[in-house]
Amino acid sequence: MKFDFFKEHTPPLIGVDISSASVKMVELSGDGAGVYRLENYAIVPLAKDSVVDGNIAGLEQVGSAVERAWKLLGTREKRAALALPAAAVISKKVFMQSGLREEDMELQVEAEANQYIPFALDEVNIDFQILGPSLNNAEDVEVLIAASRKDKIEDRVVVAEEAGLKVVVMDVETYATEAAYGLACNQLPNSGHEQTVMIIDIGAVMMHINVLHDNQSVYIREQSFGGDQLTQEIQRRFGLSAEDAEIAKRKGGLPDSYAAEVLQPFTQSLALEVARALQFFTSSTQYNRVDHIMLAGGCAAIAGVDQAVSERTQVNTVIANPFTNMSMSSRVKQQNLAVDAPSLMIACGLALRRFD
Repeated sequence: MKFDFFKEHTPPLIGVDISSASVKMVELSGDGAGVYRLENYAIVPLAKDSVVDGNIAGLEQVGSAVERAWKLLGTREKRAALALPAAAVISKKVFMQSGLREEDMELQVEAEANQYIPFALDEVNIDFQILGPSLNNAEDVEVLIAASRKDKIEDRVVVAEEAGLKVVVMDVETYATEAAYGLACNQLPNSGHEQTVMIIDIGAVMMHINVLHDNQSVYIREQSFGGDQLTQEIQRRFGLSAEDAEIAKRKGGLPDSYAAEVLQPFTQSLALEVARALQFFTSSTQYNRVDHIMLAGGCAAIAGVDQAVSERTQVNTVIANPFTNMSMSSRVKQQNLAVDAPSLMIACGLALRRFD
């Protein structure tokens, strides 16, 4: 029998995504060589206005939703990776001399951060990552600096700790999406290499746009549009409360007129918003075309939304699923996962952090 005494095994980690409408958790296991297994996932809806503009307004409600999601996950693992919305993080790429000692690099990062952060440095948390050698100068490395206000981070840590979790990683939602895209890109020809791919994550109130060229992010933007508009229309049309409208939207049971009179017009509006985002991108950057659109977020689960977007934009459109090549534990209901997968991109990207 063979034992790995010296091989470092990465401790498990749960990916926890706190959005404006729900708490989503993903637990992955794997061999560290790119073969992953989905152990389980959980989605728990949040009370309205618990999270507003990415800020946690109802610490108690969010804390109890995190706890419920963890119980549904059915794991003993308590180490968690969370993420901040891109709007809460200031990031900047800079060049530094390669071979600097870590403490010298930290001093230089602080000096750089001082120039572009509009807050006192003791109010923010700063981190940096070396991206690789500079393309223009062999003696320099490219460094990504990210900074966020401490109170934004603390709120997320508090709700996780109240649920009994231990936060070991604080990421940025955009980077988590990109990590999950590393798995979802195998849905595209040549895994998206040498192509321009627009990932559109449509949540409850916001559309997050991240364009990758040759699998490197080249453009990030947000647009105000989301699934809440559909919920409000269901409320208005069928005289339901916000909560009942949200349940009916997810589980069905609405009158026959719903599909033609409410869902269809919403799907067309969504396709129009995507077309606008596409037009804005191609007219304001050096890239004059997009090869593929990948839809993520709760709205991507609407039947036929990929077809509506594809017809409106004339661009090949797929629904994001980072789990396509994974094995599944018996606890995962595959039928449910087919619907939920596009909204689990961020949570999946966070769960991948254990394999970094």
